[in-house]
Amino acid sequence: MKDVEKLLQNNRDWADRIQQEDPAFFDRLSTQQHPEYLWIGCSDSRVPANQIIGMAPGEVFVHRNVANVVAHTDLNCLSVIQYAVDQLKVKHILIVGHYGCGGVHASLNNVRVGLADNWLRHVGDVAQKHAAILDAIDDPDLRHARLCELNVIEQVANACQSTIVRDAWARGQKLTVHGWVYSLRDGRVREMGIDVDSPEALQPGYEKALSFVPRKGKRD
Repeated sequence: MKDVEKLLQNNRDWADRIQQEDPAFFDRLSTQQHPEYLWIGCSDSRVPANQIIGMAPGEVFVHRNVANVVAHTDLNCLSVIQYAVDQLKVKHILIVGHYGCGGVHASLNNVRVGLADNWLRHVGDVAQKHAAILDAIDDPDLRHARLCELNVIEQVANACQSTIVRDAWARGQKLTVHGWVYSLRDGRVREMGIDVDSPEALQPGYEKALSFVPRKGKRD
């Protein structure tokens, strides 16, 4: 219980500090939510969405799951996308993976982790689809990094092919889907070269992103 009590005290300290720094902060936060960004990222505790992109509470709508997957059968993720796009009118969907992802590693190396093995089958499908790229890489760490990147590219494509995003584009709503990978080693985001703002932009953007995936060495 002492661990939980520490969290509660941390919360009180944080709330008091914010109140002192900005007395109107919680009044504003409680009466509005108008984020321009939806972040779809990994559940990994080392990847805090708001902190990574320097945004305050209320500025980013967030969905997280193991290995940042956008599956067409996942009503949880799709419900978040629908609410963000249709109700909040976000302008950007950021699909953000991270290097060193445990879920991607487990899928790549056929490591059983339990019930999540069924979820990670989505990442396994990405690995199978791009086996030619992955099999040509000898360094296991680089192969892992490449699958993190390829997984993001495929999840961007999945999001763009959802009825929610397609319907938004059909009615002329400005919406762009981006693919990023975050590095735990330096705190910086790498762009995957895929930024899709219309159905027509998906295929060329997808092909461009794949062509930019390094076959050797690091992305930068």
